[in-house]
Amino acid sequence: MIESRLILITLLIKLGVAAAVSSALARARTFQNLLFTPHRRPSQTLGLLAFICIPLGLGVWVRLIVPNFFAADISFETTIILGVLLGPLSALAGAAALSLPAMLHHEYLSLPFNLAVAVIAGLYGKFVEEEEVWSFSPFVDLSIYRWIRRNLRKPRFDRQVLLLILIVSMEIVRQWIHQLYPTRLFALTTDSWPIRLATWACAAMVVGIPLKIWNAIRTERTLEEQKRLLLEARLDALQRQINPHFLFNTLNSIASLVRFRPEQARELIVKLANILRALLKDHDSYILLRDELSFTDDYLGIEVVRFGADKLRVVKEIDPATLDLPVPSMLLQPLVENSIKHGLEPRIGGGTITLRSRIESGKMIIEIEDDGVGIAPGRSHSSGVLRGTGIGMKNVRERLEVLFAGAALFDVSSRPGRGTKVTLAIPTSFESGDEPQLTPAAARSNTRS
Repeated sequence: MIESRLILITLLIKLGVAAAVSSALARARTFQNLLFTPHRRPSQTLGLLAFICIPLGLGVWVRLIVPNFFAADISFETTIILGVLLGPLSALAGAAALSLPAMLHHEYLSLPFNLAVAVIAGLYGKFVEEEEVWSFSPFVDLSIYRWIRRNLRKPRFDRQVLLLILIVSMEIVRQWIHQLYPTRLFALTTDSWPIRLATWACAAMVVGIPLKIWNAIRTERTLEEQKRLLLEARLDALQRQINPHFLFNTLNSIASLVRFRPEQARELIVKLANILRALLKDHDSYILLRDELSFTDDYLGIEVVRFGADKLRVVKEIDPATLDLPVPSMLLQPLVENSIKHGLEPRIGGGTITLRSRIESGKMIIEIEDDGVGIAPGRSHSSGVLRGTGIGMKNVRERLEVLFAGAALFDVSSRPGRGTKVTLAIPTSFESGDEPQLTPAAARSNTRS
């Protein structure tokens, strides 16, 4: 018979062991992915069992070789957790692994008892909803209070209280078997009823603590997933916004040529068809810079026909090293359109648009510069032009914020009467070998490309 004081100390340490082990496991991203995967493959289930059973199996071994240190053995409670979370078959495998050290030290009843616990807990996990398992509380007094208050008003079957009853009942059976066969099955037993009640309550709390800790991680991951979906929805809305904006402007250009220059209008329609064909294809949030430049060339071809080759000139200073780097799709066309519409179109003699790209300090620098009228001093701050508040400019800025979470630079500089330059700095792994710091929405989009 173990001293009552030693039992109380052991119970306190068991709570700490349960909290420490479950917290340490929860910090491992691989463990999180395995635990919260809805439909696991057999290899994933084995990996999850290894994460849980190896350290706790060592705890059983520590209890056997270190005198009077019983708190490291929480195999009984772990078997219950495996049953309610993974089902009876996985719990049976985990129970067998956790019983192995005890079996080697002649505690032969540990295996059949843990297997029986695995079956009972596994059947309970199959019977109840997943949320009822995750919401099981280690604070059993509060659970009982809520259960009594709820059932006095409207009696119903409470599956969480059923789990509490199952845990306590199996702990009572374990103590009874230990009293019959002290060397064949381990349990903390005493003649003091208050201490017995404490051991029963501790068993329920040791089961509840990991569930609470892991459920907090589960809730956090759910919130991250919702945030990712929200960002994807916002990104998709921005992507859809720019297409009709570009289409309407191009159709207006064609309409102005149909009556007086039908051949050029026909040429514009062919180029527009090519552009629409590209837009209607399924595309990701990212494309290669060379493909984005090709798309922009088609748009510039339309504008050159509309303005005339003598009034709209295009210069490219593209670093070949940047051509195979990913950029957000439809990145350049809104900026080029903005330069033509607000920079060159007001000038009688037209002007030149210069496209540049280079790698600098681990980022890809893209510049769109025109030698147009620039931004009037009186409009630079009050109208918000420098901040990019037009539909095209604002769209590009917002998409960069969504995709790169502040890691990308968007800057507009202008000299009245001499032109405007838009500078983009996009994170790249070209030189550093590191992945760009993307938001969850961007990361998912990038994996599809």
